Amino acid sequence: MTISVGDKLPEAKFKAATTDGPKELSSSEIFSGKKVVLFGVPGAFTPTCSNNHLPGYLENHDAILAKGVDTIAVVAVNDVHVMNAWARFTGGEGKLLFLADGSGDFVKAAGLDIDLSAAGMGTRSKRFSMIVDDGKVTALNIEDSPGQAVESSAARIIEQL
Repeated sequence: MTISVGDKLPEAKFKAATTDGPKELSSSEIFSGKKVVLFGVPGAFTPTCSNNHLPGYLENHDAILAKGVDTIAVVAVNDVHVMNAWARFTGGEGKLLFLADGSGDFVKAAGLDIDLSAAGMGTRSKRFSMIVDDGKVTALNIEDSPGQAVESSAARIIEQL
């Protein structure tokens, strides 16, 4: 079942790159007591993710934080090393929290997984965005097609904040 507005995020473990190497972070560490914009992408370095989706969050970083958001995070079913390389490549390092959900445990638990085996990608994250306030989903946008980044865009999130 797909997570809905009003639901609490499932407890999951993510990996994030730090100056000391990969660090495991839990859902509660990331979301408890904070207002977080979280967006999910099918894969780091993929065309729509790198060219359309992520850039909007980087361009609107300050505007989003100015609306009372503590953290902007992106999650993908990639390993922490790929997510770290993507952060550096896109200029997002230090601006966004890049969360590796390597086995897709979080997206599966939230019902936000999609089978992209036909495209050679296996199980990935649906393209989505959400506002999470103290672990509770207050806005949720899920794209109908993984090749589009309209409903889950930074512009849409700004309207909802």
